[in-house]
Amino acid sequence: MVLPAEEEGRLITSSSRVLVATAVPVERDAVAGAFPGPVRELSLPGATVLQVSDTFALLAAGVGPALAAASTAGALTAAALDGLPYGLVVSAGIAGGFPPHAPLGSLVVADEITAADLGAETADGFLPVTDLGFGTVTHRPPAALVRRAAAATGALTGTVLTVSTVTGTATRAAALRARHPRALAEAMEGFGVAEAAAAHGVPVLEVRAVSNPVGPRDRAAWRIGDALTALTEGFGKLAPVLESWNRYDHH
Repeated sequence: MVLPAEEEGRLITSSSRVLVATAVPVERDAVAGAFPGPVRELSLPGATVLQVSDTFALLAAGVGPALAAASTAGALTAAALDGLPYGLVVSAGIAGGFPPHAPLGSLVVADEITAADLGAETADGFLPVTDLGFGTVTHRPPAALVRRAAAATGALTGTVLTVSTVTGTATRAAALRARHPRALAEAMEGFGVAEAAAAHGVPVLEVRAVSNPVGPRDRAAWRIGDALTALTEGFGKLAPVLESWNRYDHH
């Protein structure tokens, strides 16, 4: 599809822009490594966004669902007020993977982003907040985008859990997997990022590179460097898919 120059420019500078939200700067910088061009820093209230191309901006949104939601919402609001809204938000970073389903170094694209510990403990077990009559616990990224992202990167697809307390025991890992049998990974920000995106009516995607197994915290088994490398390589393949889908396919 070839567009007139003025139309292409309009699309690039409007809602075809993509905001990628990571937890910490080292994850943000791993994503930035997939983009060869110059990087510009844009200061926002309480945050700094790295503009790595005409389309992609990167935000280190903070650790945990609450701060990630607040930071992402702030970036989305600032962009909308500037007349340059984002058309897609991506939660990205490293994560724990549920063995053997998501091995170390693998890439996971979420088809469900689920808050695993948002609810109530009862004598009969855990109840999600939806069973209490409130809110939501799962956001579903666009299915077509998930398929294309997985095909381009070779990623696994399944549920990525968002937790406020990282799993540190085999018992809790087994309980989470029993409640969420399609879960491939757990991290701490995806649901918060998805809530912010939903509040702005913007679709969301979550992409995670597995750095450690979910379960007992054995630092000797962590492969953070390998996961960050996988994140960089994955975004090198993913970026054209996101740009194409966001610019043309869902408008």
